[in-house]
Amino acid sequence: MRGLIQIYTGNGKGKSTASYGLALRASGRGLKTMIIQFLKQGNSYGEHFAIEKIENIDIRSFGQPKFINFKNPAPEDIKLANDAFDFSKKTIDEGKYDIVILDEINIAVHFNLIKLKNVIEMLKNKPENVEVVLTGRFAPKELIEIADLVSEIQEIKHPYQKSINAREGIEY
Repeated sequence: MRGLIQIYTGNGKGKSTASYGLALRASGRGLKTMIIQFLKQGNSYGEHFAIEKIENIDIRSFGQPKFINFKNPAPEDIKLANDAFDFSKKTIDEGKYDIVILDEINIAVHFNLIKLKNVIEMLKNKPENVEVVLTGRFAPKELIEIADLVSEIQEIKHPYQKSINAREGIEY
């Protein structure tokens, strides 16, 4: 199988969920997926509990339990984003997984927690058989140009507009 580069971006809800759906479909066909979460703490999201029960999908998270102040990120947030990038590069280069999902990497690039040029270099040098999926708002045009598939998820309406808070099992 030839591995392509996919991007799920936009201001709407469902970018990560779409990539997890791809991982689920791939697992059903015997493909191995690694999900690498940038800026998210593990074990507090429903997908972690589900993935533990699914064959052929692994997940690693690199984030703190609190939200990042993107105007003034803590040194630990920058370190964790770069740890996630280093782990991503190593995972992609090893070629052990058919699909590698870089969840919220676009946000990490947009807020300069990791360098765009490093992401581009990693993608251009990936093994041909590895599919790479990048999620998150603010996908830079440079990544969109090298991607094979780009989907923009646009928000039309959202429950928070009615003061409905995030719900366990639905949003996280």
